[in-house]
Amino acid sequence: MPAISPVLLPSTSPLQLTRAAVELAKAWRTDKYLRKLDAMLVVADAKVSLTITGNGDVLEPHDGIIGIGSGGPYALAAARALADIPDLTAEAIVRKAMKIAADCCIYTNENVNMEQIVLEDKPAS
Repeated sequence: MPAISPVLLPSTSPLQLTRAAVELAKAWRTDKYLRKLDAMLVVADAKVSLTITGNGDVLEPHDGIIGIGSGGPYALAAARALADIPDLTAEAIVRKAMKIAADCCIYTNENVNMEQIVLEDKPAS
């Protein structure tokens, strides 16, 4: 089995998620082995959420809400509907949307592992 060549992101943009995602997508599209990989990635920071597809597309949703996988469309629709309800936290929206997706899609379950991005307060200069 041939070795998979590593994907190196440019060191000139360590904090620029969009640029790094585009570079990854370009490498994914042109690499001999990676271009056969049929997958999707979700990447996010405190300001932007992106989906990187195996076709080399980098997609940014208009509302910052992303859903992938077999139950992704169900969870996405539910999360967008729940986002309009005041007093719901992001965690509550995710949990309710995943519950709805699990009820609609036989390949989706209610087990959720969640990562939260915590914003750090920058000192005033």
